[in-house]
Amino acid sequence: MYVVTGATGQLGRLVVEGLLARVPASEVAVAVRSAGKATDLAARGVDVRVVDYDEPRTLAGAFAAGDRVLLISGSEVGRRVPQHRAVVEAARTAGVALLAYTSILGTATFRLAEEHKATEELILASGLPYAFLRNGWYTENYLADAAGTVARGVVPGSAGDGRVATAPRRDYADAAVAVLLDGSEQNRAYELSGDAAWSLPELAAELAKASGEPVGHRDVTPAEHLDVLVGAGLPQGFAEALVDVDAGIARGELAGTPGDLARLIGRPTVPLAESVRAALGA
Repeated sequence: MYVVTGATGQLGRLVVEGLLARVPASEVAVAVRSAGKATDLAARGVDVRVVDYDEPRTLAGAFAAGDRVLLISGSEVGRRVPQHRAVVEAARTAGVALLAYTSILGTATFRLAEEHKATEELILASGLPYAFLRNGWYTENYLADAAGTVARGVVPGSAGDGRVATAPRRDYADAAVAVLLDGSEQNRAYELSGDAAWSLPELAAELAKASGEPVGHRDVTPAEHLDVLVGAGLPQGFAEALVDVDAGIARGELAGTPGDLARLIGRPTVPLAESVRAALGA
């Protein structure tokens, strides 16, 4: 059985859809916090297992011997290590055949990387067959409000001329599906990123080209960047984490293009320009 945790999230749903395109629904299970959010999957024959990372007892029946499991990292920054530990222990007790984990690029040293690295250590200590899907940044991180960015006419950031090799979620999801389906893909770490790295000025130029409107880049200090993010409604802690990521980008930590992602999915990753056009409906 292929089991996907966090399957009703943005990445998880893409992974499940990718699996359902390749294997019968009877071979797919999802471990989710709310069954109500997975009713459409249950209607298609997917086994829905209700779990709560904060309640380890709910994980007792989530996995079985021989399952190939994808642990999609939790979204609650600061709480993820104990949550992930509960999943790892349940997977070890069940004797799963593979535990794949959506981690972060090995070059990352910013604060958001700490919980990912701690989770990798937990998995290694468990002795389970593993695959670390060290995902780079999602292109959608920059395009969730593409129309609003165009309307404001500016792409702010504190990464200087740092570059980031992004890819869309679907590319990362396709890579996860490939690893889950390939029995030989275990005890390996994959450094996953887009085929080309770009800078924030280049993002502004692509937005301007696709929209026909003037869009520029404004490099700001970390303190100014924090004010912009908090002013946009982000919680203080999360805004601070994103400013810290920009510092990592300035250091080149998300710019690598090793090609693992394209090799896993068997095609080039989606270029920035294409993602920009799609985000703007152009």
